[in-house]
Amino acid sequence: MKTGWSLVAAFLASQLCGAQGFPWERPLKMTWSGDGITFNVPTIFQDSAGVPSVVRWRGDTLIAAFQWFRQPDPSPTWDRVAVKFSYDNGQNWTVPAPIVVNGLPPNYQRPFDPTLVQLGGDSLRIYFSSSAGIPPLLDSTVNTYSAVSTDGINYQYEPGARVDVADNRVIDPAVIEFGPGWHYLSPAGAPQDGAYHYVTPDGLDFFPVSMIPSDVLHNWTGNYMVNGFTELRFYGTGPNGIWYNASPNGGVWTGYVNTNILGGDPSVVKVATNSFLMVYVGQPYNVGIGVRPPATSGVSIVPMPVQDVLRVVGGEDLKCYRILGAAGALFREGRPNNGTISVEGIPAGAYLIELTTGDGMPRMLRFVKE
Repeated sequence: MKTGWSLVAAFLASQLCGAQGFPWERPLKMTWSGDGITFNVPTIFQDSAGVPSVVRWRGDTLIAAFQWFRQPDPSPTWDRVAVKFSYDNGQNWTVPAPIVVNGLPPNYQRPFDPTLVQLGGDSLRIYFSSSAGIPPLLDSTVNTYSAVSTDGINYQYEPGARVDVADNRVIDPAVIEFGPGWHYLSPAGAPQDGAYHYVTPDGLDFFPVSMIPSDVLHNWTGNYMVNGFTELRFYGTGPNGIWYNASPNGGVWTGYVNTNILGGDPSVVKVATNSFLMVYVGQPYNVGIGVRPPATSGVSIVPMPVQDVLRVVGGEDLKCYRILGAAGALFREGRPNNGTISVEGIPAGAYLIELTTGDGMPRMLRFVKE
């Protein structure tokens, strides 16, 4: 789902600051497990990409959709939703192919945050984020839309928004068919804000039900997975790594279970009874691909380490900030108060803070919270 420097909570999707960050500096990784909890050593699934969604389609065929940032910029492979196919249950994959959404209104921004679901027969539906025009910030004009396909590459836009929250943007959607209908989930903001939960009998006309509660350690950015007829799982992200929660109905959740994987925005598919495949956003490359972040010379944070309040020195034109965890999860965002930023309530640990100044470019700094 999903869309920033953090490809978690708002991977690929800018928040209040409106800065997209550097998703090309992260790869997608894949790993296998016998129980969906303890996974093997991961391997690279796709370079310069984020927001994965993997589903089974047509028997032993798997299809993975993701946001692709293959240089150069601009090009047909830069910031495009792309797909890969596997015809042997995930052992080997085709090269990426950018998708085409026919019928998307010409004034709408490019699709992002893809989520795939299988429909009856040989069809697929893709849910994605978009908006009429390109807002300067990802605001309430950003909704969830959908399109259908019979080949996985060429999609036909389905008119109207699937989910439109009047006073907030909806990004990083997760959708699945489970029980008598379909479930939709989208993180409401910071991890502790929880997630929107919508249901529908047909996958098209969603209506809201009670929100899913959360806390600062569990970010509901990720994907659903059905583990049998009576258990729906959601794999999400936190500062301690990727976790899952289970539910018998999509509304009541039994509790968080941590996996051994550090990363973000996971998508898990159950390939066989004792075989789970996870594709997720990995840690940044040691050497980034493409454009590097702007220099932070003249901008610093005091004190170090921080307890409750940090001050930005040399950032007189500072407009907004985002605080990101080690795995990329968004912990807080906002506008500084005379150069000060409250970190009260954020767990102790190491963080990145993305500072956006008047030139619209983000500066990345590290700090430690006591």
